[in-house]
Amino acid sequence: MDGFVQSITYTFINTFFYAIIIYGNINFLLPRLYEKKKLTLYILASILFLAFAGIGKALLSQLVYNRFFSMKKQYPLTVSTVIYITIGSIVIFILSFVFRIALAYFTLKQEARQMQEQKSLAELNLLKSQVQPHFLFNTLNNIYYEAFRESPRTALLIGRLSDIMRYFVDESPKEKVALSTEVQFLQNYIALEKIRIRHGVQVSFLQEYKGDFFIPPMLLMTFVENIFKHGVDRSGMDNKVLLSLAEQDGYLLFRTENALQAPDTGLPTAGFGIRNLQRRLNLLYGNNFELITSRTEQSFLAYLKIPIQ
Repeated sequence: MDGFVQSITYTFINTFFYAIIIYGNINFLLPRLYEKKKLTLYILASILFLAFAGIGKALLSQLVYNRFFSMKKQYPLTVSTVIYITIGSIVIFILSFVFRIALAYFTLKQEARQMQEQKSLAELNLLKSQVQPHFLFNTLNNIYYEAFRESPRTALLIGRLSDIMRYFVDESPKEKVALSTEVQFLQNYIALEKIRIRHGVQVSFLQEYKGDFFIPPMLLMTFVENIFKHGVDRSGMDNKVLLSLAEQDGYLLFRTENALQAPDTGLPTAGFGIRNLQRRLNLLYGNNFELITSRTEQSFLAYLKIPIQ
């Protein structure tokens, strides 16, 4: 019976100290030193940690044995006993290190599998999102050919609407688009807006640049959209809009001018669209751009200057 009790007692002591070694290494030394590339500190701290754990285990084992299981004489703590216990602690320490690495490996493997599943799901959703717009584009093209027989002008407008929708789906998510694509988008938008004006609107769009370079999508749209929202009298007969797009010394210059409809209307100098555009330009170009809006007694003017990259 005494032998059984002694075995249980020392099993508990060994388990207790091995648990301290394992959890101390995994939860304290590894995350605070090893994973932060402090290898020298990790080695020194590990040696001290093992030394204290080994000496503590040896002292506790001697104390328990001399107090409860030694019948005749007290056994002193010897160097060989401490070395034996320390070697056992080192083995457990190394096993805890291997266990932690294996745990990290399986965690990373699981995260990689989850990321792959999420990527596959995203690709599937992307394919779904592409199928629906292209079905709509095909339908608009069919309507275009049917309308062309009866009303070529209506068919042309349907074609412009299809191009605008294709731009939103295929081009606007990109970081940059060709300037020619952006200009065509603006022209399609202007053509569709003009049919909403009862007596029409005179739009002059001057383009003075060579080549076809790339710019972020929808940068120029803010001014044009606000012209038709605030700068055009839908029942008036003398609506005029001036647009110019030019290349100068490595910069793209975009100017707009439209008549003010009333003293308190027109595009506000610090309107919502302008504030959003300002924030976007700051992110794209830092301080290397100019955005100016101003008023005269009759007109609202906007000016944008961005570098050609």
